[in-house]
Amino acid sequence: MSSLHFSIRRRRFSPPAVLATIYAVFIVLGAIALWLPFSSADHVTFSDAFFTAASAVTVTGLVVVDTGSDYTLIGQIIIAFLIQIGGLGLMTFAALLFTMLGLTIGMPQRLILRDELGQTGVSELLALVRVVILVAFTAEAIATAILMFVFVPEFGWTHGFWQALFHAISAFNNAGFSLFSDSLSGYVADPVVNITITLLFILSGLGFVVLADINRQRNWRKLTLHSKLMLSGTLGLILFAWVMFAILEWSNPATLGGLESDAARILASWFQAVTPRTAGFNTLDYAQMENSTTVMTLSLMLVGGGPSSTAGGIKVTTLIVLALATLAFFRRQERLNIFGRSLGMSEVMKVLALTALSIFLVAIGLFLASTTYKGDFLDLLFEVCSAFGTVGLSRGATGELDEFGRAVIVLIMFVGRLGPLTLAFFLATQSKPKVGYPEGKVFLG
Repeated sequence: MSSLHFSIRRRRFSPPAVLATIYAVFIVLGAIALWLPFSSADHVTFSDAFFTAASAVTVTGLVVVDTGSDYTLIGQIIIAFLIQIGGLGLMTFAALLFTMLGLTIGMPQRLILRDELGQTGVSELLALVRVVILVAFTAEAIATAILMFVFVPEFGWTHGFWQALFHAISAFNNAGFSLFSDSLSGYVADPVVNITITLLFILSGLGFVVLADINRQRNWRKLTLHSKLMLSGTLGLILFAWVMFAILEWSNPATLGGLESDAARILASWFQAVTPRTAGFNTLDYAQMENSTTVMTLSLMLVGGGPSSTAGGIKVTTLIVLALATLAFFRRQERLNIFGRSLGMSEVMKVLALTALSIFLVAIGLFLASTTYKGDFLDLLFEVCSAFGTVGLSRGATGELDEFGRAVIVLIMFVGRLGPLTLAFFLATQSKPKVGYPEGKVFLG
């Protein structure tokens, strides 16, 4: 009986469970703060505030009310705070505070921090925390200063500064929240806004482990295998999406075809090529895009960015290992080889589990949401994939969801931010089989 009680307590207070609880508490507190009269307009309901808080903490960017007009300056500051906390990680800020106060961070807290940063060990966590904070605040400060050159002449010093700071925070954390009702569509041909915003979410989407490795080594040959996979995979996905988006939408009068110059079309193609990998901003209307472009965007949203980053999705490294495993199967190789390194079966099994679980969660979420949603099926699929990848792009279905549909999207955003494997490790039990069985054969394919 005592051993059972210990097992229950150990599961209840496991690091993934504590991490999920902390995020849930911040969503509830954020919802209450956004619902108060000084934060939002009178017509904003608690359901609206809860959805906004969940979207901010999970750095998704899906909205049911207009952020710029339906929330006051205080409400917008609360949203920016939730984005920053959710993007960089709640335990990251806690670890920084403990360090500044000279307090010791115990092993239980290190285990929670390890899960939040997507690491496998605890030896260099505090060094990584310092990298996260330094890179985030430096990048956001520089981006704010650059964006002020655009927003200050248009809105004045005070409002222009806030516009620049809010969008810098939202972009670096891959949140996709904008104070404009049409996101950044009004700046579709502005090179300063397009390049600054995209560089922010590409930088943070690489993952802080990669950034720390680049800063430490500064030589391609000395980089870790993970960094090489992330850099090459990110570059490949961006170039592929950039070219394909331009080809598919070039003559569409509702998107690229409606822009005045080829330079604007190329710039808009660049922005739409990189934003689906969990950034969430848009300079063109995704509801007006070709079906082929929508399908490509769905795939990019599911892939996402890198581990230990502000991005969601199954991650770029997962896609690469999955492709390598498929290639190795056809070549009848037992190990995966790339960049002079090999990957074993444990990595392949983890990738297969993550991919299968992600597909299952998206399918279940789509089914549940479709039971009450009466609109276009492709629009709903787009919203579900956007929620799971914590992207924030929308074709308009989010605003048409009822309370049940909103709850489903919130749950998907929550799982997408924590990570499917974190949820699985929380629910699973580790045990060794007491009985061995002879091998059997199953016919596949």
